[in-house]
Amino acid sequence: GNGQALISTTDFFMPIVDDPFDFGRIASANAISDVYAMGGRPVVASAILGWPVGKIPESVAAKVLEGSRAVCAEAGITLAGGHSIDSPEPIFGLAVTGMVSVAHLKQNDRAQAGDLLYLTKPLGIGASSTAQKKGMGEAADLDRIVGLMTLLNRAGEHFGQHDFVHAMTDVTGFGLLGHLREMAVGSGLGAEIDYTAVPKIANVERYIAAGAVPGGTHRNWDSYGNAVADLPEARRLLLCDPQTSGGLLVAVDPAHRSEFEAGLAELQVPGGTAPIGKMVAGEAKIRVV
Repeated sequence: GNGQALISTTDFFMPIVDDPFDFGRIASANAISDVYAMGGRPVVASAILGWPVGKIPESVAAKVLEGSRAVCAEAGITLAGGHSIDSPEPIFGLAVTGMVSVAHLKQNDRAQAGDLLYLTKPLGIGASSTAQKKGMGEAADLDRIVGLMTLLNRAGEHFGQHDFVHAMTDVTGFGLLGHLREMAVGSGLGAEIDYTAVPKIANVERYIAAGAVPGGTHRNWDSYGNAVADLPEARRLLLCDPQTSGGLLVAVDPAHRSEFEAGLAELQVPGGTAPIGKMVAGEAKIRVV
């Protein structure tokens, strides 16, 4: 009754990096992202921990929690307890509660025809991670993707203050095309993407060409490829690449382009300040040019 709404979200997964501290950071940034993606502000988190007791020392789990606390502190929230179980594989994530003004609530189904599309982090986390697992990734690239995955999407709280931001979502496991398809279907629109304008992690196209392609990429295409116009394989493999703690996909009124891009520059988002495409009237089909 006071114009405020609660946001409640849960996300967790198995380790995607070897370092337990980084695993805790990544899983936590990923979970908190859902609040930012709705224009909200996180207020508290609880831990979800599954641990193979007797197989991996509890001191390693403590490092995971330490990493989580570091990210929660960066977000200005407390890791207020949680729950743990004995599980065959390590699992970690957060249940996060956030707040948002109802007037500033952002959803993924409110885009309008003509809206410009922006992506706040470069693509390629899945393929770059796979390259590391295959032993073909450079050390600098591992540092780069860990930096991206642990970077909070707090820009979303800033975007939530603007009425000219019509729709927003974070890009995670379904890849850019999957989350854009959800936005298009929900908004009753189509979309166009300029492939050359999409921000990409350094070396990711080389890794993909060498075969560093997660299994999730192919599953993504199988699930929504019929909603995408003909697309060369190399482009498809990147645009369907599953992201962990990926960036925000934002639909913006083109009349406010300069103001929004100035905000992106001020926030120093790693995806850059240029639009990657636009929403168009018509069938909920995605075309990549």
